[in-house]
Amino acid sequence: MGDIVMMDAGALAEAIGARRVSCVEVMAAYLDHIDALNPKVNALVALQDREGLLGQARLSDEQVARGEVLGPLHGFPQAPKDLQPVKGIRSTWGSPLLKDFVPTEDALQVERLRAAGAILIGKTNTPEFGLGSHTYNPVHGATANAYDQSRSAGGSSGGAGVALALRMLPVADGSDYGGSLRNPAGWNNVLGFRTGSGVVPTAGEEVWLPTMGVTGPMARTVAGLARLLAVQAGHDPRAPLSLPSDGGRFLAPLDADPKGKRIGWVGDLGGWAPYERGVLEVCREALSAFEDLGCVVDEALPDHPLEPVWQAFIKLRHWQAGGGLAIYYADPANRAVIKPEVIWEVENGLNLSAFEVTAASRVRTAWSNSVRRLFERFDYLIMPTAQVFPFDIHETWPREIAGQSMATYHEWMKAVCMVTMAGCPSLAVPAGFGESGLPMGLQIIAPVGGEMDCLRLAHAYEAATGWVAKRPPALLRNAH
Repeated sequence: MGDIVMMDAGALAEAIGARRVSCVEVMAAYLDHIDALNPKVNALVALQDREGLLGQARLSDEQVARGEVLGPLHGFPQAPKDLQPVKGIRSTWGSPLLKDFVPTEDALQVERLRAAGAILIGKTNTPEFGLGSHTYNPVHGATANAYDQSRSAGGSSGGAGVALALRMLPVADGSDYGGSLRNPAGWNNVLGFRTGSGVVPTAGEEVWLPTMGVTGPMARTVAGLARLLAVQAGHDPRAPLSLPSDGGRFLAPLDADPKGKRIGWVGDLGGWAPYERGVLEVCREALSAFEDLGCVVDEALPDHPLEPVWQAFIKLRHWQAGGGLAIYYADPANRAVIKPEVIWEVENGLNLSAFEVTAASRVRTAWSNSVRRLFERFDYLIMPTAQVFPFDIHETWPREIAGQSMATYHEWMKAVCMVTMAGCPSLAVPAGFGESGLPMGLQIIAPVGGEMDCLRLAHAYEAATGWVAKRPPALLRNAH
């Protein structure tokens, strides 16, 4: 049974479809594995009743026996990120204001998981309202790193990243505004994919308000990413800004010869972004894998000043995050229990004028054009997934990096936020491990619309390096 949880998503789907394993066996194996490991890391929350889940798995087996068409996730145990409403499952956003909230409807993305055959076993942990790249909240507590339980899992998709690394889920969904799919992937030696705007639809009350936040897949293999993305992506009329395309395009062959591809190493953006000692060194060493594949690697730096872009990001974040959270801030009683970062975002958003938002948007446009010009010289850009290795789990966020003070809860991720501002797809892959044994990741960044390009280069890199299989977490060795 332990072999079941070690299968990648493709092998698991094939085994279920060929009836070599039953959905009941899959569910039992995963639940046993979760019972053994989750108490050590707190990645999965709101776990559902075992007998009920096994009952759903039996129904999935009956579908297989009848020869019904199976979805790409048929019989897969799944746990949506706790920023996604799931019908009948406590969905808290990590906030004490919502600690008892049980939705009566699924989010659009959750609908797609169910339609693809997934069985929802609970949620993955996230920071309160998804703010910050460290997963802790007053409802469920903190999520520990898969490789060192005294360290942060990253965030805001930290529960998803750890659940994947410890084989408690076959694939996982997440979301990303300032690195929330990329940082947890890098810090837990798995993969996360921030796609471009509109690739994955999100419905809700603000569908006509464009946001820099996106939903995307996490997995242990590039093929697993593509499998889940094929479910997540594709237009939906309830998300009018979603692209008019079908998610099935991500199931196209991933094999492609990367020889001759031009790669720009962004590094620390010409010294603008501080990095903890060892991060850039691990990532530079990983660049040799691309050179071995026949790629041409060179230094890259956009022709646009960086500080105005960061300041524009802060303002746009106030507008978008603060605007969405203002409904909670409006009640003075709530302000005593929500995290200070929520109050900071809302209050600064309230002080913004429409003209300031427009000015920040113009800076973003100029920046994205600067990055676009870089892609006239390069096919891909590459940079780390975070500026520091996983930090102490009891910290809220790093106050300094390499002697430089961090003024905000997200400044320590400002280099990653530059990719968000450019609007490019960015796929996080493992880069290797630092001297302390902690993981770091690389972002493979392509021009806007280049999601398949990201997947194909990542697939070649994965075949050349094999970090996920080569260096699993020590917790797995004595799981049962």
